[in-house]
Amino acid sequence: MRCPFCHNPDSRVIDSREADEGATTRRRRSCPQCGRRFTTVEEAVLAVVKRSGVSEPFNRSKVVAGVRRACQGRPVDEDQLALLAQQVEDTIRASGAAEVPSHEVGLAILRPLRELDEVAYLRFASVYRAFTSVADFEKEIAELKARTTGGVDPAPGPAGGSAGT
Repeated sequence: MRCPFCHNPDSRVIDSREADEGATTRRRRSCPQCGRRFTTVEEAVLAVVKRSGVSEPFNRSKVVAGVRRACQGRPVDEDQLALLAQQVEDTIRASGAAEVPSHEVGLAILRPLRELDEVAYLRFASVYRAFTSVADFEKEIAELKARTTGGVDPAPGPAGGSAGT
C-alpha cells in the first residue's frame, strides 16, 4: 500500500480489524520511510456479470430501483426496500463468489420480496420469469396460496437470507 504522505510504495500493517460485521477490514499501517501512520479500509468487491458478459460492481440502489417499481402503490416504505437490498447483498456475498451472474441477483430478490409483499412479488416475478400467459400467474398464485396454508416453500433461490425464517 502506497503511503499517502511520502508516496513510498511500501507500508507495514500494524493492526487489522474486521468492521461492518466482517464486510470490511480496517488496517492501521506505518510507512517505514517517513514513519507516519495511516488507516486503510478494505472491502471485497462484488461484481455482477450481465447477460451481455459485461461485469460491473454490485449496486444496491439498482436492486432498490427494480423492486421499487414492483412495489408501486403498495404499502412498502424506503426503509423496507433498503433492508431488502441489504438481504440480497448478504445472500449473494454468502455464496463466496467474487462474480455472480445477474440471474442470481434476481433469484436472491424473489425470496425476501415474497416475504415483504406478495403482490409486489408477483409483479417482479412476472417480469423476471417472463410470464407469457394467465396460466403462469395462476400457477404462481397457487404456489403462494399453498405456502401460506402450510405448504412447502416453492420459491427457488439460495438458501437462507430471508427475514423471519
